[in-house]
Amino acid sequence: MLPGRAAGAPEPGDAPVGGPGLEPFEVFRQEREGEPMRHGGSVVAPDPTLALHYARELYSRRGESLRLWVIRRADIVELDDQDLLNPPLDRSFKKPGGYVMRDKLAQARERTGQAKRVASTGRRPKPPAAAGEAEQG
Repeated sequence: MLPGRAAGAPEPGDAPVGGPGLEPFEVFRQEREGEPMRHGGSVVAPDPTLALHYARELYSRRGESLRLWVIRRADIVELDDQDLLNPPLDRSFKKPGGYVMRDKLAQARERTGQAKRVASTGRRPKPPAAAGEAEQG
């Protein structure tokens, strides 16, 4: 596909979909309030008004859709340029799982010899006994 060409737009020399004067329309539907719009399918119609009627009959006749979007397939623009979709810079540190603070804290505690703080009491643990001191009972 050529850059900047609409997805599904007929290439030069392609026959029209569904016959002369008909064009495909994509239908997106929402089943419940707050849910995302999902692709429901497509209809073939001579004009947008009739495409709306076809979509309503196919995807909302029994009340299974709350909203419908009917879009001429030729009007959908596809972005498939990998330079724009996958930038060359590594930004994994911005992802939630890219940097685990718990592991870094555990490593730092091991290096310093500190025990983990007890969160339930809010008290700091007693420092370890110095070498040579005898524990008194």
